[in-house]
Amino acid sequence: MKLFGKPEKNSNISNGIDRRSLLLTAATAALTFPFITRVNAATLDELVLYGPPAGPSITLAYAVGAGLLRDVAERVRFRIWRTPDEMRAGLTSGNMQAVVMPVTAAANLNNRGFGVKLANVMTNGLLYVISTNPEILSIADLAGREITVPFPNDTPELVFDAVLAHRGLADKVKVSRSGSPIEAIQLLLSGRIETALVPEPAATAAMMKASTAGKTVHRVIDMQKEWGAVTGLGAIMPQAGLALAPAFLQDHPGKIAPLLSGLEKATAEVVANPAAAAGHAASALELPWPVIEKSVPFSNLVATPASKVRSEIEALLEAIAKTNAQMIGGKLPGDGLYL
Repeated sequence: MKLFGKPEKNSNISNGIDRRSLLLTAATAALTFPFITRVNAATLDELVLYGPPAGPSITLAYAVGAGLLRDVAERVRFRIWRTPDEMRAGLTSGNMQAVVMPVTAAANLNNRGFGVKLANVMTNGLLYVISTNPEILSIADLAGREITVPFPNDTPELVFDAVLAHRGLADKVKVSRSGSPIEAIQLLLSGRIETALVPEPAATAAMMKASTAGKTVHRVIDMQKEWGAVTGLGAIMPQAGLALAPAFLQDHPGKIAPLLSGLEKATAEVVANPAAAAGHAASALELPWPVIEKSVPFSNLVATPASKVRSEIEALLEAIAKTNAQMIGGKLPGDGLYL
């Protein structure tokens, strides 16, 4: 049979033989090398990244908007999860495959046998105490006062409790709760409270919103520095990172490296150019771009493999376990937590 030009008379017979040979070869390959069919089946058409209404989601939104995850899937989208309960439900049900979450939540799910692995840490801490009271300058100044903390019984409150205990202020500060950072800053701006613990970009949003209304909200306490005093490991609070669901780990192992590489590149670009990052993230986080831009320097954004900061992660988990061990699943997780 000729390679080019008019087919010979026996081309139909030859083509039939070729097709049969090809099918036989493919069937044999599938039996001998079953991974070939699995790789084809694992082609990822779409990936939805989920993140909190906080700093690391700036990185996710930028990575998606700037096209840095083209090697991961044909289409990549980003969505916000609103509450820790929504996030946990989505991950345990299998509806969420790649989620930025508190490391405490990842530890809890791993300890409970859900097979979740923590791939990286995406912020070294973004919690701040803000206040309309200029007399509050330090943790000690909170004695005898009230502070509002979002996400009851979750990472912000548990971290704050640990800091208060370390400073000997556990019984001297009244802690009230709000459902979310947005609710906390609404209470602050309305004058119903004077002090709140909130993450970025909520802290920056409160300060800028107050300024436009002729009011002043002060950033008074850097909780990362306070946390460093608790652990002795410096101002590093590995607060949140990317967790991957078992289905993603099993079905798309080849997509993990490009996903983490893309997020690492996105982080570097966000930190270097907050204005460009804001252009991609503002609509996704439903915040004005100036808020996003100004919050980046306070968000301590990183993309560090979780295994490289295991000691810092375990320091956080151990401190939280002292007051609420069930928050992390009752025990310090083992090697299985780390990708």
